[in-house]
Amino acid sequence: GAAMLGWLWLWLCGCCGPARGLRIHEYLYFQVLSPGDIRYIFTATPAKDFGGVFNTRYDQIHLVPADPPEACGELNNGVFIQDQIALVERGGCSFLSKTRVIQEHGGRAVIIADNAYDNDSFYIEMVQDSSRRTADIPALFLLGRDGYMIRRSLEQHGLPWAVISIPVNVTSIPTYEMMQPPWTFW
Repeated sequence: GAAMLGWLWLWLCGCCGPARGLRIHEYLYFQVLSPGDIRYIFTATPAKDFGGVFNTRYDQIHLVPADPPEACGELNNGVFIQDQIALVERGGCSFLSKTRVIQEHGGRAVIIADNAYDNDSFYIEMVQDSSRRTADIPALFLLGRDGYMIRRSLEQHGLPWAVISIPVNVTSIPTYEMMQPPWTFW
């Protein structure tokens, strides 16, 4: 357990350039409960200098892919994001702008996936933009490969959202290693 996590930490942080400064407790984990084919624990990194923190653990909350995916303006499915968590794609506007759009639609948090679908290891530090605006909801960064696999699964099943638990305390899960996505170590 601990040794594996230590190794994982070294592996994640030893190869990733700017993310070297991240310590394990600066990762945040969520588990997809449905659809079942992506029932894994995913690793995300909280925004560095904007956004709120999770004061509540959500045992079952919807992870709703934003439409349009980049969430730089008005959303077509904003009604479904109210009181849920949005899955957004990187690009088109700043991380902070996306977070504010989701907040304005009543979202509890936003998970921003890299737009490089083959990114399976490089965590980007999401920093404040130059606008001096703020956001109150948590913003998390997700690897492009993970975001892509979640969206693809929803499309294949014709589902408008996934059901997730967030945040998940991985130290209390003995099988954490086995619950990571199989593509994590490709």
